[in-house]
Amino acid sequence: MPTFANASVGGQRLRCLVVKEFLELRQNPRLFGLVIVAPILQLTMLGYAATTDVKDVPVVIADGDRTAESRTLVAKFDASPNFTVIDTVTTVRELDPYLQRGRAWLALAIPQGYGRSIREREPVALQVIADGSDSNSTTVALGYATALVGEYAAELLGPLPSATTGIELRMRVWFNPQLESRFFMIPGVLALLLLLVTANLAAMAIVREKELGTLEQLNVTPLRRWELIVGKLLPYGVIALIDVLLVTAVAVFWFEVPLRGSFALLLAMSLLYVICTLALGLFISTISDTQQQAMMTATFFFLTPMIYLSGFIFPIENMPRLIQYATYLIPLRYFLVIVRGIFLKGIGLDLLWPQAAALAAWGGVVLALAVARSRKRIA
Repeated sequence: MPTFANASVGGQRLRCLVVKEFLELRQNPRLFGLVIVAPILQLTMLGYAATTDVKDVPVVIADGDRTAESRTLVAKFDASPNFTVIDTVTTVRELDPYLQRGRAWLALAIPQGYGRSIREREPVALQVIADGSDSNSTTVALGYATALVGEYAAELLGPLPSATTGIELRMRVWFNPQLESRFFMIPGVLALLLLLVTANLAAMAIVREKELGTLEQLNVTPLRRWELIVGKLLPYGVIALIDVLLVTAVAVFWFEVPLRGSFALLLAMSLLYVICTLALGLFISTISDTQQQAMMTATFFFLTPMIYLSGFIFPIENMPRLIQYATYLIPLRYFLVIVRGIFLKGIGLDLLWPQAAALAAWGGVVLALAVARSRKRIA
């Protein structure tokens, strides 16, 4: 009997403790919202964005023939659900900016005389140039192109044997000829690490001082608001730049990822990006009262969606149109283009200035919001 009585009392104590925890959770609506609303939002957004399918591959075509036959081939690509023809140009030289800026994954060059060769049933060669930065997507896109041209050639040849005539597809892969996946992923890891380290550390450090009460002591000092903010965030900016140096060294010398662009430009763009991530950490600290709340807010509402929607894992072009528009609000999207462009393509600020301007605007807006909310309290 005493055993059953003790078990009953223990169960009652446990039940009371569980009820107390739920009551405390209900009394904290912000935390309650984090654990209920955030998973629903993430599942809704990431359920559409998290896909490994490759479709709507952006392709630019250089039609040097301008005949009915070449236009038919262009129409084949445009009608395919696997491709989206973003532009048609005349010369091969006009293709370079599309691949360097990342606007097109594939470029198709139709030579002059293509229409005559098709009409006279003569062999003809088409050139496909691929952006090899994203090796997985490029491999799939090249497979799509090969299948489409093969089907089109079969339609043209009819009963004739393919050995006597046909369309030859000559492929070239730029920026990553061996299609090494690490060349694509490791520069992205640099961007991801900077986001995780700076945003999390800045937010947690400021909220920790708020919890300990030391932030109130700083409020009564002669420090101006900007001095207080810079003093709190500068150490994490220095740590971030040290991380840039370390990760770049490991990427280049250990993993042998080519750094084809300017290292000085990489540092400058990393500094601009770090300002954005520190501003995000400061903003998170202004809407959080505890370290637990800051960590959950950063993870559920900012960091996880940014990782999945930035193009770090899943290509943005494969996402639904509405989510593609939402990705323009993510700074990681722009820095991924910058860091991969500098590492793999060797391009400079003349091509990367739109992404740099977007980062500057994003950082300025978020920093202004965070400072406005802080009221010298950084809270």
